[in-house]
Amino acid sequence: MEAMVSGVPVHYAGYGSGTPVLALHGAGVDHGEIAGALEPIFSTVPGFRRLYPDLPGMGRTPAPGTITSNDDVLDILLGLIDSTMGDEPFLVIGQSYGGYLARAIANRRPDQAVGLALICPVGAQTRNVPKHEVLVSSADLTGLDPDQEAAYRSYFVVQTAETLRRFQEHVAPGTSLVDEPGLLRIFSRWELRDRPEAAKPYPHPALILAGRQDATAGHTGPGELIEHYPRATFAVLDRAGHALLHEQPDLVQALVAEWLRRVRERSTT
Repeated sequence: MEAMVSGVPVHYAGYGSGTPVLALHGAGVDHGEIAGALEPIFSTVPGFRRLYPDLPGMGRTPAPGTITSNDDVLDILLGLIDSTMGDEPFLVIGQSYGGYLARAIANRRPDQAVGLALICPVGAQTRNVPKHEVLVSSADLTGLDPDQEAAYRSYFVVQTAETLRRFQEHVAPGTSLVDEPGLLRIFSRWELRDRPEAAKPYPHPALILAGRQDATAGHTGPGELIEHYPRATFAVLDRAGHALLHEQPDLVQALVAEWLRRVRERSTT
C-alpha cells in the first residue's frame, strides 16, 4: 500500500483490523524485519490493525532532497498517521532508530498515541554500550556472501541456525534497498528539535525492552527513560544484543502481548 504525504509516496504494509498500531523499523533495513517479528505475536492477540511503513530512504519509500533531517521524517510519519488513521487512538512500536521516532510521535500526540513500545531504542546520544560479544556460535554460514556474513556476525550475539534463518528471511532482503546518501543526509541532522521526553510524563502503558549485550543501543540509556514513562514495564534481556527481536522471540512475544492487554484494559476504563 502507499500513501502520498507531502509529495512523498510512503510505502507500507497493512494487516488486520481494529485499533491501529504503527510499527517502525530500524536503520538500514525495511519494514520486513519488524513485521516478521511482530506478526506472529498479533496472530495470537486479535483486534489490532497493523501498519508497517518503510521509513524514508529505506525499502520502497524514497528520501527526496526535501527530507533533510529526522524532524522531516517525523513530519512524514505524522502525515501518514493523519492520512491512514485520522483522529483514531493508536499504538506505536519502534525498534532501534524507529524507537527514537516512536518516542517523538508519543510526545507530539500524547492524547492519540495510547500505547508505546520501544525495542532496543536509540536516542539523541548513545553511551555506555558494551563491546559486541558473541555468546552462541553454531550457525553454518556457508553460502552467505561476504557482506551478508559480516552484517550477520556484527548484528547477532546468538548465532544459531534459527537466528540465521530469521536474518535471511526478515533482515537481509531490506539491506539492499537502502538509499545510503539519503540516510547520510537525514542522519547528519539526527537530533530532533523537540526532545521526546521534554514534555510532561507520558501517561499510557509503555514497554521498553533492552538487550544486555546490545553493542548499539546498550541498556543504560533505555533504562533512564522509565522516569518519563510511569506506566512502563522495563526489561533487560540476557542472551540478546541489538537483534533482541530475533534472539529472544518467546520473551518478546510474552511481554508485547502483556503490554497490548494493558493498553486494552486502560482504554476500557
